[in-house]
Amino acid sequence: MHKYLHIPLWPFSQLYGGIMRLRNLGYDKGLLASRHFQIPVIAVGNLTVGGTGKTPHVEYLLRLLHNYKVATLSRGYKRQSKGFILADASSSAAILGDEPFQYHLDFKEVEVAVCEDRVKGIEQLQKQVPGLEVVLLDDAMQHRPVQPSLNILITDYNRPFYNDHVLPAGRLREPRSGAQRADAVIVSKCPAGMGQQEREQILEQVQKYTLPDTPVFFSSFAYGAPVAIGNALSLSKKAVLLTGIANAEPLKNYLRSQGYTLLKHYAYPDHHLYTSDNLQELTELLQKPAYAGATILTTRKDAVKLTDAALEPLTKQLPIFYVPIEVKILSGGDKFDQLVLQHVERLVHA
Repeated sequence: MHKYLHIPLWPFSQLYGGIMRLRNLGYDKGLLASRHFQIPVIAVGNLTVGGTGKTPHVEYLLRLLHNYKVATLSRGYKRQSKGFILADASSSAAILGDEPFQYHLDFKEVEVAVCEDRVKGIEQLQKQVPGLEVVLLDDAMQHRPVQPSLNILITDYNRPFYNDHVLPAGRLREPRSGAQRADAVIVSKCPAGMGQQEREQILEQVQKYTLPDTPVFFSSFAYGAPVAIGNALSLSKKAVLLTGIANAEPLKNYLRSQGYTLLKHYAYPDHHLYTSDNLQELTELLQKPAYAGATILTTRKDAVKLTDAALEPLTKQLPIFYVPIEVKILSGGDKFDQLVLQHVERLVHA
């Protein structure tokens, strides 16, 4: 029955979709101001609300572009600050937002900034970062005031945009036709053993909405060995999962495939800011006989908040590990790398 639940919301989706079409038309026709910059500005985004795996793809690009002076610019969703902020030694997840703070911790050579106004943000980066060569815009598919030089659209294998509906009947932020702005599409979270026939079927569906000859790539997540951020030196296969992300199902499936028994899952909303009460609840849970000896597993995105100065003393008392994640581009990854590197090289040396 659930597949029919979107029907009562359909009129509202039509209204919202119509508004977004008019907005996009205004930018496409030059009726609304949109700024082009001389340096490479690579936008990584999606058509869907949350959960397509943008952050690991941004990190993939940061590793790929390590020979350039790169900055990331994000809105800083749910941060407890306003305006343009360039990350420094005093920054925290509360100030930057969890994902930008993660970039700041894990990519020391990258300048990390947040600003609601991306045009102003890029202008400030150019003023404050000497020798800046590339800007990566995180989650900027719908931020039309900036014209990216390269627009990378991420869509989830488990819920591709071509099977979805515009809000509120579905999870699309704009109509499927928005895919025409993509210079490349990545289908994320694919099974590592995905067959050629399935790829071709997905490719056919994606290309109904993109411009002709837009390249489509497929990526999967590769999980690493858990990393301790608490007091445990050894892992137990009995685990409590702690997440504040949009979609934890791929991680849960991976952990089960590795022999973990998930005793409980604390599934907080995406971008959840942890409190001492959250950690106290975990402490009390592990004191119960059924949870004796259990490990707490979480994500890197959650770990950067759990190791914030205010919470770290509590975190250090718990057996907490985060599970690292990296994107792997399936066959054709060298072509994706080449597309990005040639684009950057052409503009940097123009």
